Amino acid sequence: MRTVWTRRLAVAAALGLGASPAAAQNGAESVDVHIPYTQFTLANGLNVLVHEDHSVPMVSVNVWYHVGSKNERPGRTGFAHLFEHIMFEGSGHVAEGDFDNFLEAAGGVNNGSTTQDRTNYWENIPSNALALALWLEADRMGWLLDAMSPSKLDIQRDVVKNERRQSYENRPYGLAFPTLSETLYPPDHPYHWPVIGSQEDLSAATLEDVSDFFRTYYAPNNASLAIAGDVSVDEVRELVERYFAEIPSGPPVPPVEAPDPTLPEDRVVVLEDDVRLPRLYLAWHSPAMFAEGDAEMDLLATILAGGKSSRLHRRLVLDEQIAQDVAAFQNGGEIASSFIVIVTGKPDTDLDTLEAAVLEELRALVDEGVREAEMERAVNQFESGFVQALERVGGFGGKADRLNQYYFFTGDPGYVREDLARYQHATAASVAEQARRWLLDAHRVRLSVVPKGRTELAAGREEER
Repeated sequence: MRTVWTRRLAVAAALGLGASPAAAQNGAESVDVHIPYTQFTLANGLNVLVHEDHSVPMVSVNVWYHVGSKNERPGRTGFAHLFEHIMFEGSGHVAEGDFDNFLEAAGGVNNGSTTQDRTNYWENIPSNALALALWLEADRMGWLLDAMSPSKLDIQRDVVKNERRQSYENRPYGLAFPTLSETLYPPDHPYHWPVIGSQEDLSAATLEDVSDFFRTYYAPNNASLAIAGDVSVDEVRELVERYFAEIPSGPPVPPVEAPDPTLPEDRVVVLEDDVRLPRLYLAWHSPAMFAEGDAEMDLLATILAGGKSSRLHRRLVLDEQIAQDVAAFQNGGEIASSFIVIVTGKPDTDLDTLEAAVLEELRALVDEGVREAEMERAVNQFESGFVQALERVGGFGGKADRLNQYYFFTGDPGYVREDLARYQHATAASVAEQARRWLLDAHRVRLSVVPKGRTELAAGREEER
């Protein structure tokens, strides 16, 4: 670990990082992290988190709303992602197009994203433009519906429907992930439908439907505002009170009910697509984000497919040369997760052969254990990426975003130290045990995407018959 540790020390001073007391006492080369913050809550329920970082004259404003596609219902899907678009198209005191214009004129950038569990928006700006960013965020939180109209809804509805066509329906392998969600989760589970929704639901949405959705979920009592950078707590408190305090709280957010998604048996799905190479997707249920075993599943993904020295890449791509590429990841969610392995075969490769090899490697890992070098490499890779992300105050994964993430998922904005410790304290035995529990001892979805007319290449077809 010497090379990685030495390089990390170069950024430690800027981040307030160092070896943990326990690690230093034991002579271990381990990274300790901390994001100092101040937290307060407005009378309307808005949670506010402030991290001071005066290294550069920049600040990030980051808002998380506790709403994603899981808060929708069958027949009315895609609303959370639709609002990700609408929120940039003007509000009560901001004309259409001016949100971006004002920020760009001040030297800022902004973005947003939607998942099954949350929607977030952020602005990275010079610190002297903090008031502008807060005013813009407050205006769309409190006065977005003042600028809503049937024509605006129709325009953004068409944008999202076209995005769905480009990203899913007309893209090679594009329907794989919506199909996995539909197969892993029953129809009444909130993870069953894709974040982008269906074309039919988007077409059927009325102005009243989407306005009611906004009133319920985009209120200060369902939001968290994190501000990180060259600011003072007193300055932030004064500005947040000025712009957000008069926004009224919304109604209580309806609870999300999720039935047990456990698969009673393996499920085999085949999609024919306009592709040249057959591709195999294996998907299992796995621990929810930050739950016991979640960190081990992250490390398992690296051991299996993280780089050229990983087990599956070495065997399938380098040695046997029957696969074009391989990937694995823990797809974490608030109420459930999935562990996914993706293998793209060479032309005419039978996907049963690829599946058999994946399962053989999993059994070998569980039966023989994770090798020390594999474990060290996986933890090193995670630590390195973790620390590098915290070099930034803003953007996706920066310190403002991380404070909101921890508050959202754990209730503790300062969970960063505990988060990293989950990976540092994982062992070869704990990784193997989680692989056995969640993968080998459980049922899976086996999705094959094959060239049109080549269903004989699909995995599990013999068992299905």
